Amino acid sequence: MGRRERQQPVGAYPDGEAGVKTGLAALLALALSLTGPLQAQEPAGAAIFKACQSCHSLDPGKAGMAGPHLAGLKGRVLGSAEGFDYSPAFRAAKAQGFAWDRERLLGYLADPDAIVPGGWMSPPAGLRAADRAAVVDYLFTQ
Repeated sequence: MGRRERQQPVGAYPDGEAGVKTGLAALLALALSLTGPLQAQEPAGAAIFKACQSCHSLDPGKAGMAGPHLAGLKGRVLGSAEGFDYSPAFRAAKAQGFAWDRERLLGYLADPDAIVPGGWMSPPAGLRAADRAAVVDYLFTQ
């Protein structure tokens, strides 16, 4: 009978550590090819805000919209965006120095009249509490 060759233990690679690295690199390449290119996820609040863009912009220079721009909203005094003609209710809130904070904006999105009685904005349709929180978080980073 012929000479027996010694078998390598299970899991051993003939190329040693280099073989392991090559195998892992090939596995990673295969996984990436199956899942497609990695793309940054849009924040949930940004996606929700798209529905608000029929009336509001994040560009302070964009005029003629139904609502004021919402850039720099966090801490901004209500009714103070330059170039927008606010309702008397918002002008009164501005005179009192009320500013947008998280709780005030969450309340406003849930029930605008509860926060600024007599304002012109209708409650956004179909926004759940989690949606309101996501859009507030997004707006406060803009």
